[in-house]
Amino acid sequence: MSTTPAPDTTATEAGAGAAEADRNWRLRHLPPILVAAAVMTVGAAVLGGVLAGGVGAFAAPLGVLIATASFLASTLAIAWADKLDTKLVMPFGMGVYVAKLSLLGGIMLVVATTDWAGIKPLSAGIVAGVLAWTATQIWWIVTVHAPRFRR
Repeated sequence: MSTTPAPDTTATEAGAGAAEADRNWRLRHLPPILVAAAVMTVGAAVLGGVLAGGVGAFAAPLGVLIATASFLASTLAIAWADKLDTKLVMPFGMGVYVAKLSLLGGIMLVVATTDWAGIKPLSAGIVAGVLAWTATQIWWIVTVHAPRFRR
């Protein structure tokens, strides 16, 4: 019989739990970003309709939704990869990035070869969606995440 005490795993388990909970920071920014994307989608529909008629009212918010779906796919893939193993973040992130930009580029090339009047509102909507997502994520990091991190 050994007289060596069993190792105390309480601190290790608590640290692992904290690390696992901290990994969720990758998804905490989604609610405000999705609200901003929804607001931008409505704004794009109104502005697209005013500037380009019915096709603009359809194409501009579609562009916002395409950009939002693109960023959301990356965010979810990276969060999933991080949950599996942090070493998978870069390959999964790059893989999703290459796949979605190839798909988007291919779709835009096909659409550009048509005479569809919505190509400019669609493109403007994509830019608006990128700006909405990026600006809201920067706001979230500066005002919400960074102050938590500094504590």
